[in-house]
Amino acid sequence: MNASTALLTDHYELTMVRAAMGSGTAFRRSVFELFPRRLPEGRRYGVVAGTGRVLDALENFRFGDEDVSFLLETGVVDDDLAAWLASYRFSGDIWGYPDGELYFPGSPILSVEGTFAEACILETLLLSIYNYDSAVASAASRMTAMAGERPCIEMGSRRTNEWSAVVAARAAYVAGFASTSNLAAGRRFGVPTAGTAAHSFTLLHDTEEDAFRAQIAALGADTTLLVDTYDVTEAVTRGVELTNGRLGAVRLDSGDLLTQAVDVRKLLDSLGAVNTRIIVTSDLDEFQIAALRAAPVNGYGVGTQLVTGSGHPACGFVYKLVSRAASQDPDAPLEPVAKKSTNKGSVGGRKFALRRLNEHGIAEAEVVGIGAPPEGDHNDRPLLVELVRQGEIVGREPLDAARERHHRSRGELPSSAFKMSRGYPAIVTVMLDAEGEATFNPYAPEA
Repeated sequence: MNASTALLTDHYELTMVRAAMGSGTAFRRSVFELFPRRLPEGRRYGVVAGTGRVLDALENFRFGDEDVSFLLETGVVDDDLAAWLASYRFSGDIWGYPDGELYFPGSPILSVEGTFAEACILETLLLSIYNYDSAVASAASRMTAMAGERPCIEMGSRRTNEWSAVVAARAAYVAGFASTSNLAAGRRFGVPTAGTAAHSFTLLHDTEEDAFRAQIAALGADTTLLVDTYDVTEAVTRGVELTNGRLGAVRLDSGDLLTQAVDVRKLLDSLGAVNTRIIVTSDLDEFQIAALRAAPVNGYGVGTQLVTGSGHPACGFVYKLVSRAASQDPDAPLEPVAKKSTNKGSVGGRKFALRRLNEHGIAEAEVVGIGAPPEGDHNDRPLLVELVRQGEIVGREPLDAARERHHRSRGELPSSAFKMSRGYPAIVTVMLDAEGEATFNPYAPEA
């Protein structure tokens, strides 16, 4: 998509720049950081998603003639700001956590350096992408962790708006989902798509057998038949007979899924359809998937709970100014700045981060250096990668690289990270000053 993303922002981003231009501070060199103060309540880790989308959105962050005219006509900008916006191109540097990486309280997920004006107006766009995509990916990761080797299918398009449905499929794929029902996600992001039939298809035909015959004729014996429109036992039996025992799968979409799965597995085996899979759907979340791990289930279809973040539809990421120069001289040194607001404070200074691993490769801490990169040993991992250099995008990667990164990063977590009960973050966040000494961390659970 090449549509401009410049107006996907809040009114006050531009009024701040307008006022800063008037005070002579708009073009001071500055560093903004996007980070979480904490994880959603009870969660033990989070998953970053949206980095690749942010790079695409940044590339299209351009104010066209119609955009500028709208802003002038509505009084949002004056002539000076309008002229600057007409030629806006982000010219700074961005480092960040790549798609699929895990995050914890205080993780410096994105560091944006440029003038105050050019970095400030990106705030809403960056937060809207990261807060939603990462919420979906974090929920998806918990679901795929509980599913183990059994595939999960994203099918939440009808439970969110049409555009968030597309990006939700991308985020879920990064976090381990095998496929999506959303065709736009397949075309735009290359996420594998899957789907067969709904209850309406069965109801359309005079008999369930007629519906099954039509589906099998169109899609082959390896298709998945939805078997709970009428009587499950009769439907399963008919599907096996029509495919001579070669039916690919049956889908259960209602009732007590655990009990039904056990009964259907026994029935399939008794009919000789030992290779026919059982797929379950019906408002699943990570807790229900965990409860079904002992059931003879071969895959899960997840919708509503996935695209709404399974109870946490946003991650609580914020975007704060952490350093700025004292003048508009491009060579002026950066000075740390921080909020002191109650429960909403921030830590001044540019941050760097690494994942500290023990001798067995298990994560022990998120180490955040303030003003200087923290020192690690032979197996600790730096977490920030270069995304934009002097305005040029340098951090694009294939989606499968993000998916593999998530798999590796989640594999580093201690086993306690996968408890479904509420708890503290799986690893601690340690903040170090420029001398490498531990300093007060306002994002620690006990702080």
